[in-house]
Amino acid sequence: MMTPREIAAAAVKALDAKQAKDIEVLRTTDVTVLADYFVICTATSSTHVKTLTDEVDGVLSGLGEPPLRREGYRGGGWILLDFGCVIVHIFQKDMREFYNLEHLWNDAEEVPLSSL
Repeated sequence: MMTPREIAAAAVKALDAKQAKDIEVLRTTDVTVLADYFVICTATSSTHVKTLTDEVDGVLSGLGEPPLRREGYRGGGWILLDFGCVIVHIFQKDMREFYNLEHLWNDAEEVPLSSL
């Protein structure tokens, strides 16, 4: 079983491998019971959103951590992968700007990607 930090790191690596843009990791342990980490990124198209989603799902499932839930796959503008302790948000640019999760969760600690 992987730790939440290891799951977040694996998700970041998978997203980076498929050229996700503006990847951010928020440590949300102290601000919500929803998850320990949010991983947020931007995709360049609805096809890219689905490619990133499939990559994160495949990598983490291969490591024994399949998502508990997947939301928004049909729409393609924002897909959420829920791994229990880590939630991965994959947005198209306009949807990310509209929902602005980084502002909504501004009390969360931003985790430098280099530390993962």
